[in-house]
Amino acid sequence: MSDLTLVLLAAGNSSRFKVPVKKQWLRIGHDPLWLYVTYRIKKALPDVNIILCAHADEIPFMRAMCDFTIVAGGNTRQQSLKNALIEVKTPYVMVTDVARACINSDLINRLIESKTLADTIVPTLDVHDTVVYANTTIERDQVKRIQTPQLSKTEVLRLALDTDIEFTDESSAVVAYGGTRHFIMGDPHAAKLTMSSDVGSLECLNPPSNITFTGNGFDVHPFEEGKPMVLGGVAIESPLGFKAHSDGDVAIHALIDALLGAACLGDIGMLFPDTDDNFKDIDSKELLKQCVNKLHQFGFVILHADITIIAQAPKIAPYKDLMRRTLSTLLHLPPARVNVKATTTEHLGFIGRKEGVGVIATASVHYFDWKNG
Repeated sequence: MSDLTLVLLAAGNSSRFKVPVKKQWLRIGHDPLWLYVTYRIKKALPDVNIILCAHADEIPFMRAMCDFTIVAGGNTRQQSLKNALIEVKTPYVMVTDVARACINSDLINRLIESKTLADTIVPTLDVHDTVVYANTTIERDQVKRIQTPQLSKTEVLRLALDTDIEFTDESSAVVAYGGTRHFIMGDPHAAKLTMSSDVGSLECLNPPSNITFTGNGFDVHPFEEGKPMVLGGVAIESPLGFKAHSDGDVAIHALIDALLGAACLGDIGMLFPDTDDNFKDIDSKELLKQCVNKLHQFGFVILHADITIIAQAPKIAPYKDLMRRTLSTLLHLPPARVNVKATTTEHLGFIGRKEGVGVIATASVHYFDWKNG
């Protein structure tokens, strides 16, 4: 059994990355960056225990892609690490950020070989440029660029982080606590992905797969008297609305399921449970906005949508063009890539008896091509 646990920090909000995709969800082939980095380190350390630290909202989706331990992050990097350390049972812990994508086995081996030399082992790079601090030129030989992963004694790191002082890396906390630090040679190829312009310098990252994914959705709602009818994001003249937890826009609900299906991100009930009062009587256009934003953050681009509304009543034809334009705006697509069709059941079944409406939706997506902008 390994005496080492890997903690991968992937709970940040990517505020400096400046693209719609959160950097931890950039696709490398098919794998999001957080999974790619984890597999890359695990290949060098096949027996290592693994703990991933993620944003709480993303944990259900990450669990569907791996069987590693996942814990919710905090408001800061340090709080996220403290949350992860609660789950660490080994005497040593290796901590790195998902942004440090191109970690190679040589660097990992140097860390392992040095683990008994101090309370924390830190890879560093020398500085070759002139360094000025507060308008004073300082001796560059005394300056080091700190990298991750850093390997620490677990209990020392726990104690060092038991403070309200915020540190930008583990070794600074350990030294402030009174622990010892040992520097090893870092790796210039293990650059950190901070800005979107950094992706070109990370040679280990292959572009995303160019495969297109298709999903389908189906939903049905019965009519309810005295409730406004909204369908495809459009108000419909009708004495009946839809019985539902939200506004009952059955077309948008089917479309959300199609989008989530294409991205393999579960279903509408997972994203917007009908047991949550936050979604009581909510405008379904708001749900679609949140769904589209989720897909973008998780590394997907929406390509097209096709919707078939199955209704004996009301008449859909007068509203199809407005639905198309409304949905295309919500999907960030030109109207030419959104299609709305309508049909009846020739008076068969509950739809034919004018008891409700059903909708079938299809949508396609592909990965955001971060390599080519």
